[in-house]
Amino acid sequence: MAERRPWTRAELLVAFALYLKLPFGQLHARNPEIAAQAARLDRTPGALAMKLVNIASLDDSITRTGRSGLRNASNADRAMWAEMQSDWPAFTAAAEAALQGADAPAPTEAAAEPDLGEGRDEPTIAKSRRGQALFRQTVLSAYRNQCALTRLTEPQLLVASHIIPWSEAPEMRLNPRNGIALNALHDKAFDRGLITFTKDLHLQISPALEADSEFANLAFQAYEGRQLALPDKFAPDPTALAYHRDHIFQLPVSGS
Repeated sequence: MAERRPWTRAELLVAFALYLKLPFGQLHARNPEIAAQAARLDRTPGALAMKLVNIASLDDSITRTGRSGLRNASNADRAMWAEMQSDWPAFTAAAEAALQGADAPAPTEAAAEPDLGEGRDEPTIAKSRRGQALFRQTVLSAYRNQCALTRLTEPQLLVASHIIPWSEAPEMRLNPRNGIALNALHDKAFDRGLITFTKDLHLQISPALEADSEFANLAFQAYEGRQLALPDKFAPDPTALAYHRDHIFQLPVSGS
């Protein structure tokens, strides 16, 4: 039997990126994306799939449901899991770059706030967006590529909605626990504070939302009190949801 080749950091970043963006049920050697990345790494699809399932054994959102994965996670796997949890912006940008076969960006680039206004050149904008594609893929796959509120599955209308806005918490920008899969309409309402979610994840509508039309009743009032579907992994951070309720959600004006 050939001697096993140690996994390099770049290879581990590819494996972690795949773990983030793929549902647990797709972590197998027959997955075309795993096969393609394995070929690029000069590894077998089976070896890469095994690495992904070993990574899953470190994820308590997986293990507490009885899906234990394999139990051969290496010290390098554990160290990278800790690195990911401690600095999501830098890690996600590096993992996304590794998945694309590019050089990993410096950590400071991943934390830069996007400025899409006039006068900014394309390379600057591109740097600020590093990691956002993987963030979107991670959040949507965790929610089985459907809106957590309405169950809509049209991919062109799905958004990885930030709970705490991008501009207000740099350390949470690319943390998938700061994301919820929503459709574009409810994402916009959530972003503007017209809706929020209670501690037990039920939809709450702001009095500021003028739901005085048939469409508004169908789009919002019909869902009031509905509970969000839980994701397979990376459940919404309760602290982030509390921040949204306290600082983003539009409460009634005092004395009104």
